[in-house]
Amino acid sequence: MKIRTRLIILFTVTTAIILGLFATVIYLSAKENRQIEFYNLLKKEAITKANLFLNANVDKKILQDIYHNNRKILNEVEVAIYNTHFDLLYHDAVDLDFVKETKPMIDEIYQKGEIEFYQEGWQVIGLQYIYEGKKYIVTAAAYDQYGYSKLNNLLHNSILVFIISILFILVAGIFFSKKAFEPVRAMIAKAKNISATNLDLRLSNNGNKDELSELANTFNEMLNRLESSFDAQKNFVSNISHELRTPLAAIITELELSSNKERTPSEYQTAIKDALNDSKKLVRLSNSLLDLAKASYDPTEIAFKPIRVDEVLLDARQQVQKTNSDFKIDIHFEDEIDNDDQISVNGNEYLLKVAFTNLFENGCKFSTPHRCTVSVRFDSKNITLLFVDKGIGISEHDLLQIFTPFYRGENRTYTYGHGIGLPLTQKIVALHKGEITVASQENKGTRFTIILPHC
Repeated sequence: MKIRTRLIILFTVTTAIILGLFATVIYLSAKENRQIEFYNLLKKEAITKANLFLNANVDKKILQDIYHNNRKILNEVEVAIYNTHFDLLYHDAVDLDFVKETKPMIDEIYQKGEIEFYQEGWQVIGLQYIYEGKKYIVTAAAYDQYGYSKLNNLLHNSILVFIISILFILVAGIFFSKKAFEPVRAMIAKAKNISATNLDLRLSNNGNKDELSELANTFNEMLNRLESSFDAQKNFVSNISHELRTPLAAIITELELSSNKERTPSEYQTAIKDALNDSKKLVRLSNSLLDLAKASYDPTEIAFKPIRVDEVLLDARQQVQKTNSDFKIDIHFEDEIDNDDQISVNGNEYLLKVAFTNLFENGCKFSTPHRCTVSVRFDSKNITLLFVDKGIGISEHDLLQIFTPFYRGENRTYTYGHGIGLPLTQKIVALHKGEITVASQENKGTRFTIILPHC
């Protein structure tokens, strides 16, 4: 069932319940008021008839004639007067006698002073009447045909108005739900046209600050991220293709030249050496791409545990110097380490080692002599690592792009690289909820600062 249909049904049912309760309260109130008003009328009629009979000494026959004559037109009140000994003194119509007075009834009226009850649809009231110090019992009864008629009319009209109101509410609900969901239908129609080939399309926004505008803005922001991701993926694939094509083409060319004609042993060795160097470049590129893919995982899928940063730094230095024996790396601790918590972070050892290795290699290969220094300091919240070299530095223009994958700056002619190391390092630091910043001056050196929170 569609949301629009559910809303129409819910709105109609809720309104019907409210109207039904409202009509029920009105009907019950009218019913109670009719009963109270008619009992009051009976009481007045009983007192009036008793006054006429006892006080004004109106003839009994005249009172009975009045009753019978009025009864032909109106539902006249039938009154009976007794003394406390259950002796009937007056009755409007003994022949009719709708109320069958009994001795227990008279005694109850005498004890309570006044009683009210129904008898076969007739309302009956019994009360004490005192005249010249004597107590009399007066009963009055009648059928409230006029009151019941008004009550029935109220019930019928309420049911009719209730049904008509529900129909109007249903029609109004359909109309307003249609108007309310028009922006949603427009958004659905627009979203159906969005695909991988036209991610530049966006949902329309009416400029209001309602929930639909927030939904449209959220969806558009998601499309912006998707478009950026698709563009980055295209650039990524394009750059990978270019980076892979160059060493592969070089290997193929060297091998083809070597196989075209007979070469001397030294020429074969040179060709093999060049092909081996290009193959190593491919291996380094493949490893960098794999590390970049790992750093792009969902953080929930990466294993984190408490690790000592100093141990990871030592392992990274050993790995770099094992591959490049002329690289010199110095590690300085600015504070004394009293316990493991001061130098530990919650992280992934492999990824942190990759990040530190990249910074060590960058600092060394762009310096003469090939030297990089890392300073370690810590406080109660964070560990701060300063990677410093005195190399050729980075231009202000390149500083804005160094964390862009496959970007090679003006120093690309100085040494070989793929433009993956620094973007990979930034991703790894971000995965560990840290920060990385860079400051550099050309021909004076570069300083990378990494701040990692403790466990």
